[in-house]
Amino acid sequence: MKNEARTDRFVTIPNIICLLRMLGSLVLVALAIKGREQMFLWLFVGLAMSDWVDGKLAILLNQRSAWGPSLDSWADAALYLALLIGAVLLRGDVLQSELQWLLPALGSYALSTLAGCWKYRRWPSYHTRAAKTSWFLILVGAGCLLGGWSVWPLRIALAAVALTNLEALLITILASGWRSDVESVFQILRERAQHTVKKQPPQR
Repeated sequence: MKNEARTDRFVTIPNIICLLRMLGSLVLVALAIKGREQMFLWLFVGLAMSDWVDGKLAILLNQRSAWGPSLDSWADAALYLALLIGAVLLRGDVLQSELQWLLPALGSYALSTLAGCWKYRRWPSYHTRAAKTSWFLILVGAGCLLGGWSVWPLRIALAAVALTNLEALLITILASGWRSDVESVFQILRERAQHTVKKQPPQR
């Protein structure tokens, strides 16, 4: 299993990148308050790309730590909260007309996260394929929103986020315990099916 290769080290390059992403999220909010739209956009893109970089470095440098998944999820939550605050401050007039897309994404995220925290007593951190796809779509959608272009990329991204969160909720319901790096809910279903087959007595 992937989790077996993780160490207890906290100070690793990927974890430091996650901490920098958290600090950078505070800078994003400050830039939004000051109305520095272009700087906000470029810093967000850089911080979002760091989410991809830290995962690759964790594998390449063999620095996959037990802290990594949770720290990465906290950093992502901080980044997207900063994006939401910045979008409200910089493009609030546009977002107000997009609540039918925004609220399902936010509500499903809150539901899936609370369900994971309630069941596991810790932050869920699945890093599914759908989550990685949603990350890219949000990057594109946020760029289009802040750049003053079409809102449709943002709508598509928010719909993808809502579906991703619903998948995470299903994983929480079906998984027997906390885990990270789950490819999809189908992985959990396959594992449950295999476990059921193993428990069945042999046919005579």
